[in-house]
Amino acid sequence: MRRTFLKAGGTLLLSVVGAMPARAAQIMAVRVWPADDYTRVTLENDSDLKTTHFLVKEPNRLVVDVEGIDLNDALRSLVAKIQSDDPYIRQVRVGQNRPNVVRLVFDLKEEIKPQVFTLAPVGKYKHRLILDLYPVVPVDPIAALIEKGEWSKNVEPDGKAPLVDGRPEPRITPRELPLARESTPDGSRLGSKDLPADALPEAPRTDQREYPRTQAPILTRLITIALDPGHGGEDPGAIGRGGSREKDVVLAIAKRLKAKIEEQPNMRVMLTRDADYFVPLHVRVQKARKVQADLFVSIHADAFIEPTARGSSVFVLSEKGATSTAARWLANKENSADLIGGINIKSQDRQLASVLLDLSTTAQISDSLKLGRAVLSEIGGINKLHKGSVEQAGFAVLKAPDIPSILIETAFISNPEEEAKLTDDGYQNQLAAAVMKGIQRYFSKNPPLAKNPLT
Repeated sequence: MRRTFLKAGGTLLLSVVGAMPARAAQIMAVRVWPADDYTRVTLENDSDLKTTHFLVKEPNRLVVDVEGIDLNDALRSLVAKIQSDDPYIRQVRVGQNRPNVVRLVFDLKEEIKPQVFTLAPVGKYKHRLILDLYPVVPVDPIAALIEKGEWSKNVEPDGKAPLVDGRPEPRITPRELPLARESTPDGSRLGSKDLPADALPEAPRTDQREYPRTQAPILTRLITIALDPGHGGEDPGAIGRGGSREKDVVLAIAKRLKAKIEEQPNMRVMLTRDADYFVPLHVRVQKARKVQADLFVSIHADAFIEPTARGSSVFVLSEKGATSTAARWLANKENSADLIGGINIKSQDRQLASVLLDLSTTAQISDSLKLGRAVLSEIGGINKLHKGSVEQAGFAVLKAPDIPSILIETAFISNPEEEAKLTDDGYQNQLAAAVMKGIQRYFSKNPPLAKNPLT
C-alpha cells in the first residue's frame, strides 16, 4: 500500500508540474549601435530565443517576431533608444502580438538587408539576439574616404595632387646599373666599376633623331593610411579601474592622429570605425584593402591582471609563432574580439576569410617591422616602453597580405597611472604626434610604390 501511495503521489506531482506554463524568457537589456556601415540592435536575454522576420515595402519595414517572451520594460525602452540621425531606422514599434510572442516593427529610412542571428553567452554577456540592418547598396569606402577626409585639402590649387614626400620617386642612376663590361682602346676588358659614372657608354639608338632630355616621370599620388581603433560597440575592450573603456580611448587617439595625417599635403586617412560600433576583424582588413591603403595602424590599450604592468608596445605579424608568451597571450585576446563583438558566422565568405587571414608574405612582415621600429622609437620619447623591441604574434587584424601593418598598444589601461594618461587630452595629442613622426620616418626611408594612381 505504501508503494502504491508513493506511486500515486508521484503521478499527481508530475501532472501538476506538467500543467504549469513554461516560464517566459526575460529580456534583460536592449542596445542600439547606429553607424554608416550598418545599424545593430541587440536584445540580451537569459535564454536562447527563436525568431522569424520578414520585410514589407511601401513603406519599407522590418518585422521581427520573437517567441517565448512577454513584453517588459526593457523591451519598451527600445523605442526611446532609436536616434533621429540613425541612418537606417526611422522608428520602432514594440507590442505583444500574441501570447509569448513579441513583435518588433522597424520603420526604415531605406531598403535594407537584415541579418538576424543569436550569440551564445561570452564574457559578461548572456544570450544575445542580434539584428543587423545593412544597406542594400553597401557604403563605398573610397567615396566615404573622399567625403570625410576633405579631399580638397589634399589637392593643389591647379588641381594636381602633391608629390609623395615632396620629391619624385627614386630612380636608377648609372651607379646602380648592373656591371657592364666594355673594351678599352687596346682591346682589354674593363669592368664598369673601373670607370667614372659619367664615362659609362650609352646604349645605341635605333634612329639618329635627337630627343630633348627630360626628367624622369614624377609619381603623382597620395599616401593612404588606414587607422583602426580597436574594439567598439558590443566589444568595449579592456576596462580600467577608473571605468575608462578601451574602445573610447583608442577612438579618441585615432581621431587625433587622423587630424595630424590630414595636415600633411600628401596623405589621406581612413578610419575603420569613426564611432562606437563593432567592426569584425576581417572587415577591418577588407576596408583597408578596398582603399588600397599604404599602411594599416591598429590602435589599442593594453591590460593585464596585475595593475603594475605598464609601458607602450608595437606588434607586427609573425609567420613562425609569437616572439614571447605575453605576445601570444595578447594576440589570442585581441583575436577573440569577434566572439565578444558578435559576428554572424553563417554569413561569412569562408574563401575570402581564408585569403585575408592566411595569405601573409615575408615582404609584408619585413616592411611592417621597419614601420614598427620607427613608430616604437618615437613613442619611447613620451612613455616608458614595455619592451624595447617590436614583438610579433598571430594577430588576425594584421594579416593583410599586401599592406605593412602594425598594432600599437598605447599603454596599460589596467595601470591606474597609465589609465590617467590615456584619458588626458595632452597625452593623447603627444601620442598621436609620436605615431605621426614614426610614419614620416618610415616613408622617408621607404618611399611607397606606385600602386595607387590618383583617381
